[in-house]
Formats: sequence, C-alpha cells, structure tokens
Amino acid sequence: MTESAAMPSQSISPESAQRKVRISVLRYNPQERGSVPRMQTYELEEADGMTLFIALNEIREKQDASLQFDFVCRAGICGSCAMVINGRPGLACRTLTRSLGSEITLAPLPVFELIADLSVNTGKWMRAMSERLQAWVHMKQIEVDISRLEERMEPELAQKIYELDRCIECGCCVAGCGTARMREDFVGAVGLNKIARFRLDPRDARTDADFYELVGDDSGVFGCMSLLACHDVCPKALPLATQIAFVRRKMAGAGWK
Repeated sequence: MTESAAMPSQSISPESAQRKVRISVLRYNPQERGSVPRMQTYELEEADGMTLFIALNEIREKQDASLQFDFVCRAGICGSCAMVINGRPGLACRTLTRSLGSEITLAPLPVFELIADLSVNTGKWMRAMSERLQAWVHMKQIEVDISRLEERMEPELAQKIYELDRCIECGCCVAGCGTARMREDFVGAVGLNKIARFRLDPRDARTDADFYELVGDDSGVFGCMSLLACHDVCPKALPLATQIAFVRRKMAGAGWK
C-alpha cells in the first residue's frame, strides 16, 4: 500500500503593512484673530527613511495646508526646522520617525518669538545676541589692505576655531536652557560659544577684560547653572559645557584683576 507523503503547506505571508504614526502638533497663530493654543493630531503611514520633516511636508501637502513650520536645507545645516520633539529640542530633518514611538508630539521652541504653529523667529533673537556680544572679529589693524596676505594660523588652532564655528544657530541649546527660560537677557550657550570662538582667534584684538564687559555678569557666563541641557541637545555635538566652563574660569580671573 502506497502512502502518499503529505507536502507541508507553504503560506505566503502578505506584505507587512507600514506602521501608522500619529503626530500631535501644538497649533497657535498669534497673528490670527480668535486663534487659541490647541493640539491637533494627524495620522499618516510611515515610509522607509521618513524624517519628521518629510512627515510634516506630507501633512501640509495632503491633509492641512495651513500647518506652519520652517525649513531650508533639509540637511541639518541651516537649523531652521528646530522644534520640540516629544519634549526635547531637535531638528525635524535629522529625526527619523522610526526612532520615535507611534505617538509623536511636536511644539515650537520656547524663548523665541512665535510666528505660528511650529515656526519661530530665531533670527531676531540671534541677531540681537550677536550685536550685543559684538560677534565679529575686531581687527588689530584698522586699515584694511586687500593686497596683503592673510595672517598665518597654525592648523591646530584653525581646527579649534572651526570646531566652534560649526554652530548653526538652530536655537536648540537656548530652548533647553533653564536660565534662558527665566532670564530674557541671558545670552545662552550659543552666545558664550561665540565668545569662546573669538577669544581663540589671533586676529581679534580684544582682551579678557573686553570680553568680561560683555559676558561677565548673570546675563552672561555667570548666569549659567550648569544643567548641561545645551550640551545634551546640540544637534552638532558641540562641546558647549567645556567651552562655558573655560570662559567662566577666564572671566572670573579677569574680574579679579
């Protein structure tokens, strides 16, 4: 008697469905009469490699054209798309949705002037800070000679200056700063980083006494509470805690003289 062997059934699994994500956005337009702060939730299908920037663009294109947020470069260079992502400041263009849960909450950066929804005016704050700290090279030679060769600089020093120049002024460090939330005149880690950068520059004629006049008080380096949130949330991984501690020591020395 021939016994037929039973062939195991091969079930073809259906294509796995993409994950659904729900994005809740804090909506408010201070320029619009009758507008009140509210949370609005959008649901969309997650795509491979989707960033929050891509998700927000899809929402604006397919669900709600009134949603406002900022972007320019989409490469983590301009800093325009900074926002509070699940309670933590970050860049939308560098945050993958798959790195977050299926429920995502977005809010505008605090401290800065709100334009609408997730759009804030970081440029206004950064310009005022830069003008206050005179964030440009104060040349030792008043007369500029364009035919003269540039001043030589050791590669090691140039690298140190470049490291601090990588700041993109996104505002994440300011948004995460406890002092900045309590003091409107605090220059923030971004401002103190600029002081550290120009202090290193051999072309800058200013002394520690000059820098002390700019940041030697509670609105400057002595207002920092060393909570290190700025260091933790910086999207460019700048050594902000180290630079603030360095500037604090130098300013303390200048203050005693």
